[in-house]
Amino acid sequence: MAFPLHRFEEFGTLTSAEHQAITTLGDAPQAFKRHARIRGEDVLPTCFYLLVEGWVAAAQILPDGRRQILKIHLPGDALGTPSMCMARTAEELTALTDVVVVPVSLKRFGALFDTHPRIAARFLLSVQYERIALMDQLASMGRTSSEARLAAFLIDLFERLEPLGAVQGDSFDLKVTQEQMGDLLGLTSVHVNRMIRGLEKQGLISRSSHRITFLNRQGLQQLAVRPVRQRIVDRSWLPKARSD
Repeated sequence: MAFPLHRFEEFGTLTSAEHQAITTLGDAPQAFKRHARIRGEDVLPTCFYLLVEGWVAAAQILPDGRRQILKIHLPGDALGTPSMCMARTAEELTALTDVVVVPVSLKRFGALFDTHPRIAARFLLSVQYERIALMDQLASMGRTSSEARLAAFLIDLFERLEPLGAVQGDSFDLKVTQEQMGDLLGLTSVHVNRMIRGLEKQGLISRSSHRITFLNRQGLQQLAVRPVRQRIVDRSWLPKARSD
């Protein structure tokens, strides 16, 4: 079962040795059914996970029992990495669809720093890029309308699904419920439904069952008020690849 490597190649193509190192990094794949908990909060973080198939939510459970989804992960993402710096895990990982993950022990990942330091450096860059995405999401939550937040969420999914071949034309399957979208965007499911219908009435999207089609991508981007981000061009400071 092939693990999507596009996230590891965001900052440059992998050598054959680096490719081999990543694809053999984890333990045996583990399958989880929809709604299953992959890992809970407040447990010992001994590993993180590479997501091979399916969609996963990273969330925090508030003291009153409510859930705040922090991130929706797609295939190719690394799950649970924020807790690498913690004594106990800080987030809950839940399968939004049937999923397959590959556990990667922190000890084995640490050894990769010695054998393939360029992978470690790229992993650092990818984590920082993820931090920028969360900063943009936080700014959106505090300073934009609910309609703009939904538009930004749909565009983000579209752009992340494209490298996976999960976008056909301007359409993709939305594999999350309106309640789950609300948990991410800070809205009720009723409000999410109202916002989706609003985007449809404006001619920005169409919806057929779980499939979303962009009818006016430029208009949706203008509504979303998303910052234009560009990955670094000068990578000369990164460690050199070890010879194959």
